[in-house]
Amino acid sequence: MNDNINIENIKLAERIRLGVQKALRKLAEESAAKGESLLVKVDGKIQEVPAKELLMNLPK
Repeated sequence: MNDNINIENIKLAERIRLGVQKALRKLAEESAAKGESLLVKVDGKIQEVPAKELLMNLPK
């Protein structure tokens, strides 16, 4: 029974991860359409990056 709880937690965690990934993609797409940039952390430093550039590196 304990194994079922762990499997359910993993499934939930994966669904949450996919939901966050989808939301980030949508944010980047909408920002790119407006010609905007987003703030991201790269190598420990916060940088402003054009959303169009970010879209090239985000999974679909």
